[in-house]
Amino acid sequence: MKKQHSSPLGEFIKSRRERLQPNQAGIQPLPGRRRTPGLRREEVAYLANMSVTYYTWLEQGRETHPSPEVLGSISDALQLSMDEHRHLLDLARNESARHANPNENTPSDTGFLQSIVDQLHYPSFVTDEGTDIIAWNRASELVIADFGRLPEQDRHMSHVLFLDDDYRRRLLNWEEFARYSVAIMRTRFEFFQDNPVYMDRFAQLQRGSDVFASLWDKYEIQQKRVTTAQYQMTDGSIMEFAIHYTAVIDNDPGLHWCFFVPVPGSGTEERLRQVLEQDRQRG
Repeated sequence: MKKQHSSPLGEFIKSRRERLQPNQAGIQPLPGRRRTPGLRREEVAYLANMSVTYYTWLEQGRETHPSPEVLGSISDALQLSMDEHRHLLDLARNESARHANPNENTPSDTGFLQSIVDQLHYPSFVTDEGTDIIAWNRASELVIADFGRLPEQDRHMSHVLFLDDDYRRRLLNWEEFARYSVAIMRTRFEFFQDNPVYMDRFAQLQRGSDVFASLWDKYEIQQKRVTTAQYQMTDGSIMEFAIHYTAVIDNDPGLHWCFFVPVPGSGTEERLRQVLEQDRQRG
């Protein structure tokens, strides 16, 4: 018999089924040892009010066009978070895959993007979908990383975050931020597996960072939202930023603009102005 291959959607709901325990789902387990981690397919089908056959087809990738109502029922049955539910809907949308091909986009005007980030005195940079840093300002060099001195092949945030020991020491909440970043990458991974640059960097992270590999195996899903970063400067002072994002610059869904905004009351605003003024005077 020909082996049935699953789909990204099937793998995702299978991973969530295996995490959800019967007592969490309000199911009284039958006597005896369970051979299946988490819930059985039959139990999910019962909770989602659908046939076991149909649910099995979804996990196996044999059914690829579930309705929004079916997805909603599965989401409720598996107790998905809001981010996980959005991810489930994205996986089910055929049109999402079309955005994964970077060749469909015209080259970005990096000169224009650079002129925009240079107007800001807050640390700011623009990345593409492979996390290449394609435009950045002086404040980001002074606070985050000296992007201009990095070899071009290493000038991407996934390398900086997981393979740069100095950055790991200076980012005081590195563990929290690393976990968040891997969950973001996990959320978008299925849509960029045709991008050789993206996949090559993924392989580098798997080989070069045990922490990345461990976090990847957790299969956590999260959408981008405002998060914080705390950097320790060379003089021992600490700067704390709220990181804001915007995407789809000039109709390019692969571009992401990051703004590091000082957290009010942390003294970061004043310290940043001092650092920038000292840098200007050194000229």
